[in-house]
Formats: sequence, C-alpha cells, structure tokens
Amino acid sequence: MTALTNRYEFVFLFDIRNGNPNGDPDNGNMPRIDTDTEHGLVTDVALKRKIRNYVDLKHGGEPPHAIYMREKAILNATHGEAYAALGLKPESKKLPKDEAKAREITRWMCRNFYDIRTFGAVMTTDVNAGQVRGPVQLSFSETVDPILPQEITITRSSVTNEKDAAKERTMGRKYIVPYGLYRCHGFVSASLAGDATKGTGFSEEDLALLFEALTNMFEHDRSAARMEMNAQRLIVFRHESALGNAPAQALFKRVAVARRDDVKVPRRFEDYDVTVDTENLPTGVEIRELL
Repeated sequence: MTALTNRYEFVFLFDIRNGNPNGDPDNGNMPRIDTDTEHGLVTDVALKRKIRNYVDLKHGGEPPHAIYMREKAILNATHGEAYAALGLKPESKKLPKDEAKAREITRWMCRNFYDIRTFGAVMTTDVNAGQVRGPVQLSFSETVDPILPQEITITRSSVTNEKDAAKERTMGRKYIVPYGLYRCHGFVSASLAGDATKGTGFSEEDLALLFEALTNMFEHDRSAARMEMNAQRLIVFRHESALGNAPAQALFKRVAVARRDDVKVPRRFEDYDVTVDTENLPTGVEIRELL
C-alpha cells in the first residue's frame, strides 16, 4: 500500500430521471427536499452505502476490503474477531489497559475493513474496538435546480391471502423526481489517512478504489426506484501537500453548473452546461477530470 500524502477535494455530479434517489422514511418515503429552496437532497449516508456495496461486490467481502457496516452485521461479533486475531480477551465496554494493545485492536479493524479506513467508525460497543476519524467525508448532495416530486398511483394485481381473492385490486403510491441533477462535494484528508502507525492507513490504492466506486456504483444499484440514476462528472482537485494549497470553497467555485438558456424545464444532463475554470490555478493545485 502506498501512503496518501496529498490532500484532495472533488465535485461529484449525478442525476436521476423518473425515480427516487433517497426516500425519507419519516415522510412516506418521499424524495428528500429542502423545504425552503425546494432543492432535492441526498444524504451522505446514502452515497456511502452505495460505495460500500460496490467495494463489497468487487472484492467479495475479503480483507483488506471487507465492509464493516454491512446488512445485518453483528458489530460485537465483528469486534470480537479483532480480539481473537490478536489473542486478547475483551472486557465489557473497555479497551485493553495497555495502550499499545488498545491501539492494535483499532489498527486491526482499519487494516481489514475498507469503510473504516475510508469513513472512520465509532466502535465503542460492549466489545470495544475504539474509534477512528475517517479521512474521506461527503457533503449532502443538492440539486442544481428546484425539483417537484410527483406522486404516482400504482395498482396491485395480487392479494396475500385466499380469503381476499374476490376483492378489488388495491391501490398504492410511489414518489418520483421527474429529473434532478445533484451536486456533491467530497473531502480527502492526507493527515487523517496517515500511515500504518498513525491515522486509518487509507492509501493511494484505497483512493483509486473510492473514485472507481463513485463512477460505477449506480451501474450495480438499479431498482424500480433508481432505474435511471447515473454518475455524470467527477472533477478532482489534487493538492501538492498534505495540508493543502488552497481553500476547498475557492476550488469548488471553479466548477460551475448552470441550466442552458434555451431550457425551461430540465429533463436530461445535456440541458446543463458544466464548466471548469482551469485558469490561474493556485500554486500546488491540479485538476483531474475522472468522468
């Protein structure tokens, strides 16, 4: 593994057509929306889930690319694997008193689980494996323009029980976004990535896998709600140093996304113009367009 020594930021654009990118279970699974601006939202957690799923699909859950936050995972049992591997016995809710052993428990988790190395984790359950702050963070994604979610009526032609066979077909509801172009900002800290002894050990190879996941994860996440959800652009800012050579917000402003003047109601990615200002870049910063 090659240690990460550069800070990165990135702008990730993705869209959806006639689907629900991230339903809100507290609101009938309606697409998330900022009620003041009417811009659509997708949580950082939703995108992290898709990244995890892609890595798991590619590497089959094998270390060092195992996934910690997986469906139906029993976290205490997972933490117990670290203790067993190191020949240690866990004490309820406590790390080993020996600081070196405590650090090794957490390091074992980082070495084996990709999402812990990437996003960090709080592992202070009954079987305590410590906690780490992840070098990769994602913002909420927000649509470039306001959206108007639509409620679609659907019918169910089957029934559950024989006694209901003579009943009329039941009606249901589903929500869709006719079209939305979402923008997400990402941050990668070389300082938090560290190396084999400090940080999570997030490496250059892990970073490449992250970018690969962002560009491909929707291809393996098709469903009735997300049939046409696609990655559109991935624009990366690479700093020469670990601490960075320019403020992230100044770099993000260099990526402008605007609806074309002749488009009243956007319904496809081509209805937008995406421009990247590459002139007079701050010293020590380069732009890489990966998608």
